[in-house]
Amino acid sequence: MAAASSDSTAAPNAQALSSVLDQLKYNAAGLIPAIAQQYDSGEVLMMAWMNRASIEETLRTQRVCYWSRSRQRFWRKGESSGQTQTLKTLRFDCDLDTILLAVDQQGAACHTGRRDCFFYKVEDDSVIIDRVPLIDPDELYA
Repeated sequence: MAAASSDSTAAPNAQALSSVLDQLKYNAAGLIPAIAQQYDSGEVLMMAWMNRASIEETLRTQRVCYWSRSRQRFWRKGESSGQTQTLKTLRFDCDLDTILLAVDQQGAACHTGRRDCFFYKVEDDSVIIDRVPLIDPDELYA
């Protein structure tokens, strides 16, 4: 009797995209967290929210589109700032409750003008800001 293969080069088990999108664990507002990571350096850039339509648009256009909770509309990264994100790969985590976007970020990812949104750093019993803006937010959104 042949042993079960554990060959990691075997063909992946493919599922229809629409089926997986149906299985995602969206919150009560129909949103799922999405983490953007620079594709070539691994730098974690930001976290935002997506809904099914923004996921589908992102996959269709290869330009990352989020759902803005404050504006209650699509937020196409870079539409007002020019600081775009081009999709390289889109992955779902094992619980289907988080998206990981490998992107090519042009310029600042954060609305504060910083490269990434994770500039508050805990040091002992203090929190410091350890990154300066690449660009003044007033210039970014002028």
